[in-house]
Amino acid sequence: MTIRLKILTNDRVGMVLDILKILYKYDVNLKALEVGPGLICLKMDKNFRVSLSYLLKQLRAQDDVIEISEAKLLPYEKREKHMKAVLDATGEGIIAIDKNGIITTFNAAAENILKVSAKVALGKNIADIISPDIPILKTIVTGESYDNEEMIINTPKLKSHYITSGRPILDEEGNPIGAVASLKDIENVMELIHTFTQPPMITFDEILGESKEITRVKELARIVAKGDSTVLIRGESGTGKELFARSIHMASSRRDKPFVAVNCAALPDTLLESELFGYEEGAFTGAKRGGKQGLFQYADKGTLFLDEIGELSPHLQVKLLRVLQENKIRRVGGDEEISVNVRIIAATNRNLEELMKNGQFRDDLYYRLNVIPLIIPPLRDRKEDIPILTRAFIKKLSYKMNKNVVDISDEAMRRLMNYDWPGNIRELSNVIERAMNLCDDVIQSHHLFLQYEELSSSVISGKLGQKTLKEIVEDAEKRTILDALDTYSSIRKAAKALGISHAALINKMKKYKINRGP
Repeated sequence: MTIRLKILTNDRVGMVLDILKILYKYDVNLKALEVGPGLICLKMDKNFRVSLSYLLKQLRAQDDVIEISEAKLLPYEKREKHMKAVLDATGEGIIAIDKNGIITTFNAAAENILKVSAKVALGKNIADIISPDIPILKTIVTGESYDNEEMIINTPKLKSHYITSGRPILDEEGNPIGAVASLKDIENVMELIHTFTQPPMITFDEILGESKEITRVKELARIVAKGDSTVLIRGESGTGKELFARSIHMASSRRDKPFVAVNCAALPDTLLESELFGYEEGAFTGAKRGGKQGLFQYADKGTLFLDEIGELSPHLQVKLLRVLQENKIRRVGGDEEISVNVRIIAATNRNLEELMKNGQFRDDLYYRLNVIPLIIPPLRDRKEDIPILTRAFIKKLSYKMNKNVVDISDEAMRRLMNYDWPGNIRELSNVIERAMNLCDDVIQSHHLFLQYEELSSSVISGKLGQKTLKEIVEDAEKRTILDALDTYSSIRKAAKALGISHAALINKMKKYKINRGP
């Protein structure tokens, strides 16, 4: 049992010594002493050879003692409890060590991240509790700080994955006498990144169309979304394969976790490998300090969308197959296998069966990916959806372009319905945006520039054999400029509608020998 006393005194030299003499006289075991101007705080064992009332009487009789009262806590104890409450309230693990590496602070979050109790950790060397190869041990030697270093601890005693930053504790001469480190659990870091970087997600309701072809695919995709199997989305370029992938993710149990999209054709083989699987420090020239986490880890418990999967190199096909079989990845330059829980949705516009015959795509990977095939119909097979899509694009683009285009004429709609749409929905969107640059309120037929329609008419008329592609494109450009000049009252307004500068349009008019007013 302990007793805490708060003694108010006049502030004079020797006041503390006089109080200590009284305590010594009556064999008081003093456990803590805190002194300030006019204040002496004591923490002592209750067992001493006189009564408490007698001891208090002796203390009060001392010169310059003003008042004595019992206290629940000494000021330093209040500060320690306040600091502990702050440390326990934070979501980050906090560990402090002295210059010998002995742990002096170990908060509740550190316990959760490292799965080690503070009772076990406090007073022990941090090298024994976590690992001898951690950056905080370098800090107490060099005095250097570090930021956001990824640590994967995988020892018989401890398995943990976290991000850590550290700062030295320096004496008055600037020498390190300890260090403090913060730890962030990797899952919490990923959730935070996901919260701030996740783009608006698409749902099935935003995939427009009422044709039986698209309705059937949407119904199948809704069912598929409830499971966790790998999906292979097939379809021509521009049909909306990524929209379906995002919708499947949003309708699944993984909706609150990351959706990561990767275009397998957009990056060189070596760069794609490091992006997907991550790399260890020093794995190659230019590898960043501490290594890098790959997209498989970032997408953990979420969905990874691999677009243009048919472009994947044989080397990466093997690595992807291993992930699908083992649910484990290995970083570039690393030996350790890291478990991941990722749903794969792949997409391609290529004939994978033909690629398999030619030895360009592995059979075993194909069958791993093709668990649930989803085939998106091209726009030419669902032309009844063109009016719905067109008016949706007009509404969306009017807001984006700050224009008041309200509709499309019947003649213009007939042209859209009769066109073959080799570029599918993406091409339709581009055609509508181009037309809206050329009109004020209603899209007319002459506002539509259908590239392949122009090329087709050239073939039918026999002109393609007489003209080069460059000449055909120039003819189309000239007609578009003439349409814009007919629609707008000035060259400046026409240039703005075409999305080019006033000077650029004048130069093109000179090139095509077009004479119009200012």
